Amino acid sequence: MRKASLIKPNLIYVLKSISFVKTVAYMRKVWLVCGFMLMACFTACVDVDETYDFHADGSCNVTYNFDMSKAVSVLVNLLPDSVKQTPQFSTVQDTTINYYTILPDTVRQKMDSIQVAMAKSSDVVLMMNLKSNLVKVNMRHSADNVADLSYYLKNLSKMTSGNQLGSILKTSKKLKNDAERNPFALTQDYYNYEITAHKFYRTIDIVKFKKYVKANQSVFSMSKAMLIEMPYKVTVNFASPVIKIDNKKAVLSADKKSVTLQSNIDEVLKDPDVMDFKIDF
Repeated sequence: MRKASLIKPNLIYVLKSISFVKTVAYMRKVWLVCGFMLMACFTACVDVDETYDFHADGSCNVTYNFDMSKAVSVLVNLLPDSVKQTPQFSTVQDTTINYYTILPDTVRQKMDSIQVAMAKSSDVVLMMNLKSNLVKVNMRHSADNVADLSYYLKNLSKMTSGNQLGSILKTSKKLKNDAERNPFALTQDYYNYEITAHKFYRTIDIVKFKKYVKANQSVFSMSKAMLIEMPYKVTVNFASPVIKIDNKKAVLSADKKSVTLQSNIDEVLKDPDVMDFKIDF
C-alpha cells in the first residue's frame, strides 16, 4: 500500500490553505475578527453528509458536505455589535478550488502519479456568509473505478507530515495543534472498506474509533454544551437495484437504487456500528 501524501479533510486546514493559495486579504481579516467562532464550528458543531454516486461504467463521485450553519447561528449571538457591523463580517465567500492547487510545492514533489491523480480529481468548495449564518465546506472527488475509490477512501484521512501541515497553517501554535488533534468528525481512518463491482461494504475498527473518541472528547463535550446536535447522513446511489443490505436503519428508495442512513454523533458514540453497512447491488 502506498503511503498517502494527501491532507486529511480538516476544515481548518482547508480554509487556511484556500487563503494561502488565493492570498485573499479579506479572508484573513475575517479570520481575525471571527476566529474563535469559526474555530469552534470547524472543530465540533457540524452537520455531516456523505454521498456516493456509483455509475454504470464503474466510476463513482464522492461528496462530503460539512455544514456549520447551526453553530454559526448560535455563536453569532456571542459577538458584540461592533464586530457585526464591520465590513469583514459582511464578507461573502463562494470559492471552488482544485485540491491539488492547495498543496505547496514541497508536498507535490513527494507525491507519486497515483497521489497526483487523486488530488487533481478532487475539489474543495467554500461557502461563507456570516450575516446569513452560512458556513459550508464541500469536498468532492471523482473516482474512475473501484481501485481509485478504494485508494481514496483508505487514504482520505491521512496527513502529510506535521512540518508540511505547519508550512501551510501559518498561524499560532495552538491552531496548528488543534488542526492536528481534531481531524474532522466521521471521516477518519477507523472505517474499513471493501469494494468490488457489485458490493460496497464499510465496517468500523473499534480500537481506532475508541482512540479517536478519547483524543477528541473535549470537542464532543463542547458540542453538547452548546446544545447543538451533529447529524450524520450517508447516501449511496447506484446505477442498478440493491440486492441486499444488512443495516436495519437503512432506508431503501422505491426504485431500490438508493440507500440512506441517518444518525447523529451521540448515537454513533453509544453504538459505533450504527453506520456500518454491507450493500450488494
